[in-house]
Amino acid sequence: MKKIECFVQPFDFDAIAESMVAAGVPGMSVTEVRGFGVQHGSRRGEDMKPGGYVFHPKIKIEVVVEDSDVDRVIEACKTSIKSRQIGEGKIFVAPIEDAVRARTGEHGERALV
Repeated sequence: MKKIECFVQPFDFDAIAESMVAAGVPGMSVTEVRGFGVQHGSRRGEDMKPGGYVFHPKIKIEVVVEDSDVDRVIEACKTSIKSRQIGEGKIFVAPIEDAVRARTGEHGERALV
C-alpha cells in the first residue's frame, strides 16, 4: 500500500477530487493548509514576512491505495491541474506498512475498502 499526498491550489481541488474518485480512489482526507516552496511565496505587500516569504493557501489531499493503483491516481491528479504554472503543487508517495479498520480489526488492503 502507498500513501499519496497532493498539495494543490484550492481552485484545482474540485476537478482533482472528481478525477481521483473516477480513478477508483476508495476514500480521501482533505485539509486546508498554508505553505511556500522554492519561490518562498514570492509576492510583495503586507503579507510578506520579515524573512522574505509568504504562506499561500493550499489544499492537502491524502489517499491510501493499493500499490497497483498509484500511477493511475497520480495521473488523475496531474491531469486535473488547470493552469500548469509554477506553484501548482507537489505529489508525494510513501509506503504504508499496515492499515487497520477500527470497527472490524481487518488489516492491510482489506481495510481500505
